[in-house]
Amino acid sequence: MKLHDERRDYERAQLHRSILETNPFKQFESWFAAAKEAAVLPDPTAFTLATVNAARQPHQRVVLLKNFDTAGFIFYTNYDSQKGQDIAVNPLVSMHFAWLPLEQQVRIEGTIEKIDRAASEAYFQTRPRNSQLGALASQQSKVIGSRSELEAVYHDLTERYEGQDVPMPENWGGYRIKPDYFEFWQGGKYRLHDRFGYHKNTAGTWFIERLQP
Repeated sequence: MKLHDERRDYERAQLHRSILETNPFKQFESWFAAAKEAAVLPDPTAFTLATVNAARQPHQRVVLLKNFDTAGFIFYTNYDSQKGQDIAVNPLVSMHFAWLPLEQQVRIEGTIEKIDRAASEAYFQTRPRNSQLGALASQQSKVIGSRSELEAVYHDLTERYEGQDVPMPENWGGYRIKPDYFEFWQGGKYRLHDRFGYHKNTAGTWFIERLQP
């Protein structure tokens, strides 16, 4: 399949150093707010999480951002999943938001850690009941023979906990990504995209560099 003619120009906006926030968390907050307001994005919270296992094999998957502040970016998952196994041996991860209808991308790199169980419990209780049961039913990333097997477990748990609170799985909870690098990308005309990287120096101060496209 030849795709060399599949292209478009990027003319929506330009990103200038003069309008960037000095703090990358503030810059992300600004772009994220705009992404949420844009009707063209079905789920601006979705990002690609990249991890690397002990054999240095990279893995990627899409997860959903559930909270962020200056302490980091939080998502929830099964700790025994492939991503959890990768994180256990290598806490260096990368996030990537692709807001392509806005001609914007954000890349964030840093270290990852589990949040405390009480915070995970508090979030778990806000989830729809079917999502709670789904988390309990799934042994994420493990091999299973058929979908019907998984649905049988789900329905069994539905009956077991009828009229009761669904317990949070012991191996389920949140992670916090603590960034040390941000990159903001705005598509540009003639493929002259605007890219700015935020690095943190040894004193903990962020500095900004323009990158060539």
